[in-house]
Amino acid sequence: MIKYLGRDESGIRKVVLNLFLTGGKFTTGEVYEFLDRGNFEVSYRGVSAMVGLMNTRLGILSINVTGDHNVYSLKDNYKTVVGAVLENY
Repeated sequence: MIKYLGRDESGIRKVVLNLFLTGGKFTTGEVYEFLDRGNFEVSYRGVSAMVGLMNTRLGILSINVTGDHNVYSLKDNYKTVVGAVLENY
């Protein structure tokens, strides 16, 4: 996760991780809207790729695919780790 954040030039990854840490469950659309309101220049497709990568590569997100949209949340057993990394990064 430290390497993942190290390649984050705009700070967007840290913001998204913080969103999941302090928030709850989000669809890709909700994450996109949050970032768009925060003046990040993002595309829906880019946000979808970023959240998907956090889910598959980092393995820190849980996904619920029962509805019309995938709903992502931070896995409980990673909250402490993510919090510590974000605090010290």
